[in-house]
Amino acid sequence: MLRYYTAGETHGPCLTAIVEGMPAGVKIDLQQINGELARRQRGYGRGGRMLIEKDTAEILSGVRGGYTLGSPITIRVENRDWKNWENIMGAENASDERAVTCPRPGHADLTGGMKYNHKDLRNVLERASARETAARVAVGALARQVIEPFGIRVNSHVVSIGPIEDTADAFSEGFFERAEKSDVRFGDEVAEKKAKEYIDSVKAAGESCGGVVEVIACGVPAGLGSYVHYDRKLDAALAFALMSIQAIKGVQIGMGFEAARTEGSRVHDEILYNGGFLRGTNNAGGIEGGMSNGQPIIVRAAMKPIPTLYNPLSTVDLTDKSKKEATVERSDVCAVPACAVVAEAAVAFELTKVFLDKFSGDCMEDVRAYYEIYKKRIEEY
Repeated sequence: MLRYYTAGETHGPCLTAIVEGMPAGVKIDLQQINGELARRQRGYGRGGRMLIEKDTAEILSGVRGGYTLGSPITIRVENRDWKNWENIMGAENASDERAVTCPRPGHADLTGGMKYNHKDLRNVLERASARETAARVAVGALARQVIEPFGIRVNSHVVSIGPIEDTADAFSEGFFERAEKSDVRFGDEVAEKKAKEYIDSVKAAGESCGGVVEVIACGVPAGLGSYVHYDRKLDAALAFALMSIQAIKGVQIGMGFEAARTEGSRVHDEILYNGGFLRGTNNAGGIEGGMSNGQPIIVRAAMKPIPTLYNPLSTVDLTDKSKKEATVERSDVCAVPACAVVAEAAVAFELTKVFLDKFSGDCMEDVRAYYEIYKKRIEEY
């Protein structure tokens, strides 16, 4: 079974990920992983940390000569800011110079401190930080190299930032090329300008803003996931993966919540046949009964505004329970474009996982052989 773990703090020496369950013989392009890490660092509204870091991945195990060995893969992403925090975040000796006792509303600070009995909330925020998503993007970039040779493509874009919506059609020609060049990952240039103006106004007010991101996966064969077991449903896996991303507060697939307000005849996708089964529409977002149905998989995630505000909210100091302003840590005003890249990586990993669950094998030759047998069978169904 494909799975991964991440470790590391936002101001620690590095982030580390261990990926287990990759078959042998997957061709790995390290530059592709580094390219995905660079995409995560871009975006209008990012903070000063992105000026310090230039994330690159180092593979420490599980790959030899550009191909996976079938053994666990270790990926390391250095934190360049570590040199400025070594005395504060050292494993053996750590100064309390930057101790945090005023928890930020909307963050993990207070509840995490209560749960683990930390009096210095830096012990919480260092791990709860979205810096951890750099490791997840590296993992997603690694995993997607399994499924891309089978024609599966995963892309992302931003649907909205605050109240500003992108009006461009994600399925129009050249959309993702335009979105990739956009600082806010919009396809429409007029909407992009409005989004930047909105982010500027939010920054000037000492505020932060959220938005909605969308991930679209094309070329996914029908039958990934399962209707048999609740924990093998593809939509459940995608929802779990996206909800685990920092600041995500809602996930929908296809029509999502709109389906609850619409009559059934305008929700369910009629089944057609033209040399193979297809749907007249894709309101289900490519998933029916917990399984991919062969249509593009479309999933959206809602990101709340970042909890760190430069015009901080009120809180309580843990040391004397007095009213204080929340701690201000270096942060972004808007990280929605970066969130889209993280969501894309999360979806890519989950699709790779269910792909390998379906076409399991110790090496890629076995995976491909099983895939070809299945593909031929469903074509003749």
